[in-house]
Amino acid sequence: MSETKIALVTGAGRGIGAAIAEGLAARGMTVIAATRADLDVTDDTSVAAFASRCDRLDILVNNAGISGGRDGQTPGEADLAVIRAVYETNLFGVIRVTEAFLPLLRKSADPRIINVSSGTASLHWNTDPAHNFAARGTPLGYPASKAALNMLTVQYAKAFPGMSINATAPGACGTDFAKDLGLSLERTAADGAAIAIRLATMDGPPTAAFVSDEGPVPW
Repeated sequence: MSETKIALVTGAGRGIGAAIAEGLAARGMTVIAATRADLDVTDDTSVAAFASRCDRLDILVNNAGISGGRDGQTPGEADLAVIRAVYETNLFGVIRVTEAFLPLLRKSADPRIINVSSGTASLHWNTDPAHNFAARGTPLGYPASKAALNMLTVQYAKAFPGMSINATAPGACGTDFAKDLGLSLERTAADGAAIAIRLATMDGPPTAAFVSDEGPVPW
């Protein structure tokens, strides 16, 4: 009899992270739903201590992320302290957690890493006059950190060809994250979680891909 798969979801206290954790648990996985109180992805000691308490892992969902708000993130008025804080969670936090859990993932028969990115990270969409991103301003650090996360995803996928390592664009959802940016949206956290759940559970998953519910997202 095969063992139940174990998944770790960071930033699982609310929003898309909580929906991913609930969705994986509903599909029979043992889910470690980590909140910041459990696992601070910006702190080496916190991550190392958390990893030391785990003995198995099959799926890592790097979902923890922050927008940093709008203040200090307008080109021409950039506050480096704000942008550094965004990168510390959205990029360096992913490296920190991934490196800490790689030894366990490499022991899994079907290891998968899912990095929750954003459609706002797509250089193609942001420079395509036909796409609404091209005309819409977004906080400076958030899309840049997610674009860097996409490259990080590709580099890890190349380094570990035996793993499925992908980035997702969950789409803008009506979560607290969006409300922090003053957005009111009908798409739910469960809608945003769907693509990560699919990558975690599907047979023959891709690797080094950037995908949404609608298929591949242009880099």
